Amino acid sequence: MMKKWLVSCLATFGFAAGAYAEIELQGSLQQGGLIWATVAPSSSVSLDGKSLHIADNGLFVAGFDRDAGPVSVLKICNSTGECAEQQLDIVQRSYDVQRVNGVPQKTVTPPASVLERIRREGALVSKARSEFSARQDFIKEFKWPLLGPITGVFGSQRVYNGSPGRPHYGLDIAAPTGTLVSAPIGGVVTLAYPDMFYSGGTLIIDHGLGVSSTFIHLSRILVEEGQLVKQGDPIAEVGATGRATGPHLDWRINWADRRLDPALIIGPMPEH
Repeated sequence: MMKKWLVSCLATFGFAAGAYAEIELQGSLQQGGLIWATVAPSSSVSLDGKSLHIADNGLFVAGFDRDAGPVSVLKICNSTGECAEQQLDIVQRSYDVQRVNGVPQKTVTPPASVLERIRREGALVSKARSEFSARQDFIKEFKWPLLGPITGVFGSQRVYNGSPGRPHYGLDIAAPTGTLVSAPIGGVVTLAYPDMFYSGGTLIIDHGLGVSSTFIHLSRILVEEGQLVKQGDPIAEVGATGRATGPHLDWRINWADRRLDPALIIGPMPEH
C-alpha cells in the first residue's frame, strides 16, 4: 500500500504508432527524492540520458540528488523500438546553514599524511554503493533505525570551525553511545569498516537496484560483509567516531552515486 508521504502520479507516454502506455510513478519528485515504477520487462528506460536498470519484473528506480535541476526527462522505449518522453517537474528545496565549532582542526583540514588513507577509504565506500543487485527491499515500508532527537538534516551546509564544508547528506539522530541501531529495511551488507577517517565506524547495506543505506560514526558494527539482514535486525551501536562532536547516528541513503534524503523515504518519526 502507498505510504501517505509518497507522491503517486500517472505518467502517460504516447508512441508514434498511436499506442499509449501509462506507468504509475511512486516516490518523491523533489531534490533528494526517490521514484520507482513498473514497465513491461522488454522496455528500456532512461532518465536525463542515463540508462536505468530494469528488473526481471519490470521494476526500475531513480533518484534526484540534493542539487537536481527543476526538470528531468523520463524516456521509455517499447519492445518495437518506439520511444516516448515525459517531463518530470522536480520540486526545488532550500537548505539550512549549520555552524559546527569544536571539531579537531586536523579533521577539518586533514594533514597530507592521511590523504592516501582518505582516498583509499573513499574508494571502498564508492565500490560498496555501486552494487546493483536484483533485490527490491526498498519498495517496502522503511522503519526508523532508532528513535531520538533529529539534530541534522539532509542538504544542510555545514561550516566547520568557520570553514565551509561539504553539504550534509544524511539525517542525524542523537542518542547515547552504545544505543542499538536496527536495519530500517532488509538487504545485504556490502561494507562493514570499523574506523574511517571522516565517518568512523561505517556500515553500508544494499537494498537493491542501486539503493543503499549508509550508517556512520558507529561505535560498534554487529554484522559482517555479505551478511543478509532483515528489517529490525540489530546491526550496529551509536558512537561518535570519525568527524563527530558527540554521539549520534548519521543515516544516509544513496541511489548509486546520488545522495537521497532519508526523511522523504521514511516519513515523520513516530512519537517516542
